[in-house]
Amino acid sequence: MTGSIEVRGLSRTFHTTVRRPGFAGALRSLVNPERVAKHAVSDISFDVAPGELLALLGPNGAGKSTTIKMLTGILTPTSGEARVADVVPYEERERNARNIGAVFGQRTQLWWDLPVKESFAILRDIYDVPKAEHSARLREFDDILELSAFWDTRVRHLSLGQRVRCDLAAALLHDPPVVFLDEPTIGMDVVVKEQVREFLRHQVEQRGRTVLLTTHDMTEVERLAERVVLINHGRLVLDGTLDEIRRKFGSTWQVRATLADGHTDVVPPPGIALLRQDGPQVVFGPDGSEAPTVHQALKAVIERYEVTDIAIDEADLEDVMRVAYAHAGPPAEGA
Repeated sequence: MTGSIEVRGLSRTFHTTVRRPGFAGALRSLVNPERVAKHAVSDISFDVAPGELLALLGPNGAGKSTTIKMLTGILTPTSGEARVADVVPYEERERNARNIGAVFGQRTQLWWDLPVKESFAILRDIYDVPKAEHSARLREFDDILELSAFWDTRVRHLSLGQRVRCDLAAALLHDPPVVFLDEPTIGMDVVVKEQVREFLRHQVEQRGRTVLLTTHDMTEVERLAERVVLINHGRLVLDGTLDEIRRKFGSTWQVRATLADGHTDVVPPPGIALLRQDGPQVVFGPDGSEAPTVHQALKAVIERYEVTDIAIDEADLEDVMRVAYAHAGPPAEGA
């Protein structure tokens, strides 16, 4: 059994009834309902290799959660197909459940009125995990997530960060090759976020698990993922490494330079605009055409001018993704 994820032409359409205003409208809706189609996911395809952490990104309503629900077997696609660890998730839900772990940031799989450790014991029995393996995994998880400090506490009394750490451990107790994480660190403080990131790095790098992560936290993406799939309006917009995405959309750089005496009329190199000048202090940026990369711009400025000081400011990943989202644009007419 491999830990790969294969998605081919996956689509999901929801149909809803239009509610007309007023009593007469409500009656017409009952007798002759008008149904409209909402294409939540439209013909997306991608692969995730065993032992890879892929970030599935997109703005709110892009179709990320719907995609994960199809891959976990919760939803059946309208068309297309998917395989997770060699299993079609929506056709073999029980077998798929044994191959995957899942954490949804706003939900828990733990028993609300039981101490955490008792929830772990129930999950051990559900998945038929040998007691020795169960104890060994809990010790491993405790080393990073520090669970033992609160695993005798009832779940309802846990903080958000404590609960999500417990949910992560619970999702991995049966040693699944594939893990789905839908915004797992939402609302957490920075200390707990770093604990979760360290845990995920360990699971990917040391345990070889395949992880599909959705998040709006770009720091998380930078520290965990090498590859990103971006969807918007239910359609796949791009699939590439962080470096490729930066090269394609990260043109919002600036080069700040202090010029030697004598440079009063500054004519910037091709593809570069003069954004500001205050005496010898100048700031260059892309001019909106086929702009050079920040490193090409740096070289061009140094070659053209005599500089006494120079620095570069690259767009952070959040700026880059904002440009990528805007580039995706609205859905096509009739989509």
